[in-house]
Amino acid sequence: MIVNNSKSGRQMLAAASFICVLSVFSGVMSAQTPLDNAWTILQAGTGNKSIDERVITMRVLQLIPGDARAVSMAQKGLQDKEAQVRVAAAASLGAMEDKSAVPQLAAMMKSEPEGEVVMALAKALIQLGDQRGYEVFYAVVTGTRKSGESLIGGEEKELTQLLKNPHEMEKIAFEQGIGFVPFGGVSMEAFQIIHANKEQAPIMKASSIKALAKDPDPRTVKALLAALSDKNWLVRSAAYDALARRGDAAVLPEISTGLTDEKAEVKFTAAAAVAHLSTTSKKAAGE
Repeated sequence: MIVNNSKSGRQMLAAASFICVLSVFSGVMSAQTPLDNAWTILQAGTGNKSIDERVITMRVLQLIPGDARAVSMAQKGLQDKEAQVRVAAAASLGAMEDKSAVPQLAAMMKSEPEGEVVMALAKALIQLGDQRGYEVFYAVVTGTRKSGESLIGGEEKELTQLLKNPHEMEKIAFEQGIGFVPFGGVSMEAFQIIHANKEQAPIMKASSIKALAKDPDPRTVKALLAALSDKNWLVRSAAYDALARRGDAAVLPEISTGLTDEKAEVKFTAAAAVAHLSTTSKKAAGE
């Protein structure tokens, strides 16, 4: 055997070794299935230095319902230092409908300092069938929790600040899918209200009323009926909308007063609610 100790010989030997290693590495990579590659990408995304990429990763996890690995990734995302990532993680957990996430979501809602995250957690709990999620939206509408207590920790201050911040309101109400869009062509006016940087509190209140539409708690019915007399038309319209969606014909006497509301949007919403619940009442009576 001849050993070439020259510089060129050593370089050739090193190059051959590198090619051999590269060949082995390429073989391993090519052995990965598209599914393996997909999970590798997602796993890398959860720890990416870019906030945007972590947010995107958390958002797309909801496209993998029924998968324990995706649920686990989203649950870890709830611990991210950035609020936007936690919001996206909560949204995906709600959309994936995996109830194993309920304990973590409920516990986190009590200590989370960021208002936008609190609302995302609440919405996720509602999607997962846990009525504790309604607490936050009820508190926005009434000013207190159903227990009569104030919002926990810094939530009250945070939510109050959100009411004064139209840009945050827009992001929360529409990106989280809880934005209130009234009947007919009113949505454009609602959109203009937000972008005019005015009337932020009614936007939040109307959005919270929408979130309460399916809350079975009888106290919520009282809160919605009280909102029928709110000075802001958007809130009144939202209340009629929510009461219609609840399908309880027992409120027909109260909502009938909306047929004479001076604001056309409210009057038409009340009319639709009366028509719907009257039909529901007749069907229940077998007529």
